[in-house]
Amino acid sequence: MPQYIPELRPDTTPDFRLEGYEAANDRVADRFRLKITFVEHCSTVLAEHHTNDGQHSYYVMHDGSATWGMPGDPQIVALHLKRDTTARTFRFDRAELPLPAMAQSWLIARGCPEEEILLTEELGTTPADAATRALEERLRRDGDHFSLLHSYTHDMGPVETTVLLRALDERAPMPFRVLLEQTDTETFTHTLREGGFATFEAATTWWEAHWSGEPASLSAPAPPARQNTQLVAQARPVPPTPPRRPGH
Repeated sequence: MPQYIPELRPDTTPDFRLEGYEAANDRVADRFRLKITFVEHCSTVLAEHHTNDGQHSYYVMHDGSATWGMPGDPQIVALHLKRDTTARTFRFDRAELPLPAMAQSWLIARGCPEEEILLTEELGTTPADAATRALEERLRRDGDHFSLLHSYTHDMGPVETTVLLRALDERAPMPFRVLLEQTDTETFTHTLREGGFATFEAATTWWEAHWSGEPASLSAPAPPARQNTQLVAQARPVPPTPPRRPGH
C-alpha cells in the first residue's frame, strides 16, 4: 500500500467533531472506544468530508497500529459518522479495507460525493502512471461490483498489497480479480494493476506463485455490469498467508 508520512503535515490526526455529542447507546460507545478512540493516536486522516447540516462525516484513514497486529492486515479504515443533531447523539459504521480506493468506494456507497473524498497526495505516494489512476478511479466508482475475499499488506521492505475479489455478477466471464499495488520508495510513487481469473483455483495459483517469488503477469479484464450492492465481507476460503519472499 502507499506509504504515509503524517509528520509532513501537523493536521492529519482525526477531528471527529463530536464535542457535545454522546454515543446513541452503550454498545455504540463501547464499539467506538475499542475501534476508533483506542487507535486514534495512530490514525492519519487521508481524506474527509462533512455535510453542511452536520449530520454526516466521512473519513479515509491510515491506521498505523495495524502494522503491529496480524501480519498482512488491512491498514486503511473507512469511517462514516452519523449524528442526530436534535438528540445530540451519534452512531457510526466502519470498515477495514486494503486500498484507499476501496475505502472511498465504501463511503461513496453511503452517500459521500466522490469528489469530496479524494486523497490528499501530500501525505503519501502518488500514482505512477495513467493506468494506476484509471484503475483507482474505477475502483472508487465500481468497487461495489465485488466481494472482498482476502488481502495481504506487506509493509516491510518492498511495500505492496495484494487483494482477491469476486464479482457479484455471476455472469461475469472473469469473476475473480486480483489487485496488486506496489510502492516505489525512491520515487515515492505507486502502481496498481488488475488481473482476471475464471476460477478461484486459478486466482489462488497466481497468488501463491507471486508470493513464492515466481514471475507472474496480470492481464486486465473488462469490468462487469453495474451492481447496486455494497462491498461485502469475505465469502469464500482464502489463500494461505503469503510467505516472506527473499528480501522482504
